[in-house]
Amino acid sequence: MASSWPSRFAVGLLLSLLICNADAAGKLATYWGQNGNEGSLTSACQSGLYNIIMISFLSVFGNGQTPQLNLAGHCNPAAGTCTGLSQDITTCKSLGVKLLLSIGGGAGSYGLSSTSDAASVATYIWNNYLGGTSTSRPLGSAVLDGVDFDIELGSGAAYYGSLAAALRQHSSSIILGAAPQCPFPDAHLGPNLSGSALSSNLFNYVWVQFYNNPPCQYGSDASNLLAAWKQWTSALPSAKILLGLPASSAAAGSGYVAPSTVVSNVLPQIKASSNYGGAMLYSYYYDQSSGYGAAIKSSL
Repeated sequence: MASSWPSRFAVGLLLSLLICNADAAGKLATYWGQNGNEGSLTSACQSGLYNIIMISFLSVFGNGQTPQLNLAGHCNPAAGTCTGLSQDITTCKSLGVKLLLSIGGGAGSYGLSSTSDAASVATYIWNNYLGGTSTSRPLGSAVLDGVDFDIELGSGAAYYGSLAAALRQHSSSIILGAAPQCPFPDAHLGPNLSGSALSSNLFNYVWVQFYNNPPCQYGSDASNLLAAWKQWTSALPSAKILLGLPASSAAAGSGYVAPSTVVSNVLPQIKASSNYGGAMLYSYYYDQSSGYGAAIKSSL
């Protein structure tokens, strides 16, 4: 009988190439939690569109405050009615979707006053949402995969690097994401600001918000966006950089770009970056009605 080695080698090589191509494909991320009419977290995961979902927002933390989760009309953490999300989280993880707790947001009461304050917040997040233990976990016993920093207001930019480091000390395997505005550097997250989160080089993903900022978002053409993209990808070579966009014109004050334009005029250019990571859409609620994610998914 002739040796089967060449055919086995060819099959192995093909599988390796397919795996590498799958790893190289851009990811699609979105935010869930700020509209009670958007459907369940399970429905978002079962759509098959998203690789990463940010549960938003932990909108009160730091400065000695008791941290508070705000999930709009979905449930009331203070009344303990969000613990039912534990089953959704388990379902999502079984589907391979990564789930991050998003801290901050465009409204709330948050900030950091010191490295010890940052360490305290990190311990709270670890014990109540990640792999630690607590008698009052707002989302129940299921464990999230990491934390997203969507810091848009408040003080303490110099201590978010300490928060990232403290979270990493609890576990080196958690995922850290960040959502800076596209003007470089971001006023709250950096990089190149002393003590800022993105100066720490601890982040896996950075989904830059290319909206609500005319100087660096898509205008009459892609030139402003591409110039900002180059700044971000060059400054953070160790992180995957994702293109953050509104999923519909109603999702942001400015910066909406038609998906056909993104596919033809933006993605072919940004995908050449070695740390290109895909796209982030705000948010699941808007994406449901617009079909934006489905329109760009195959091109990522």
